[in-house]
Amino acid sequence: MTERAAAVKPPPDRLYGRIKSHSLRPRQEKLLAETLPRLRFALEQADTPMTVFTPAQTELWLEVGFGGGEHSLAQIEANPGVALIACEVFELGLCSLMSRLVGDDAEATGALPDNLRVFDDDARTLIRALPDACLSRVFLMFPDPWPKARHAKRRFVHPAVLADVARVLKPGAEWRIASDDPTYQAWVTEVLSAQTLFDWAPPATTRPDGWPPTRYEAKAIRAGRQPMYWSAMRRFSQTQHPPTL
Repeated sequence: MTERAAAVKPPPDRLYGRIKSHSLRPRQEKLLAETLPRLRFALEQADTPMTVFTPAQTELWLEVGFGGGEHSLAQIEANPGVALIACEVFELGLCSLMSRLVGDDAEATGALPDNLRVFDDDARTLIRALPDACLSRVFLMFPDPWPKARHAKRRFVHPAVLADVARVLKPGAEWRIASDDPTYQAWVTEVLSAQTLFDWAPPATTRPDGWPPTRYEAKAIRAGRQPMYWSAMRRFSQTQHPPTL
């Protein structure tokens, strides 16, 4: 482990700050009260996660922090044979995704996709409860960069978190990471360079095929920031050596 990454403090009990930004509108309250319970993935279901979905789904994917939900919805629409657990704690993000799902249904009881569930708590709690090698893909799209050095312990890409992510990924499975923040980009490269659990290559600077766009990516590009896109593959053996940068 490099000196800076090795010196970072262990992650706190939770990585996020507040979950509310302002008072919710009645419609949003209704979504949280009536739609979220029908979508929620409960922690006690984590030991047998595929039993929550229909037999039509043969793979399980996980998104950490889905933001407005556009990436999660694009993935389940493009991959109907995949079950996705989408994690988000912020109420506005949860409401954004659910509003997209039920549309203008006044009762917030419209039909929901059978290959999507939402975990509305810290994704690390779910990851620790999942069985070994149960995931075929993990997404971390434009996470909060926590750019100040004293906040580095709150970054999801963290030396102490990598082993948890690697445990739940199948050998050869993919962890996709995207960020537009220069500090976070340097941090991801530093942390990945110092580990033995994933094979990875230098990040792409153009969004690869099969990576749906997000509002955060569009906002970054409008602001003149350069997104980067990593694909880290779970190793079959920890004795392999990372590619030369």
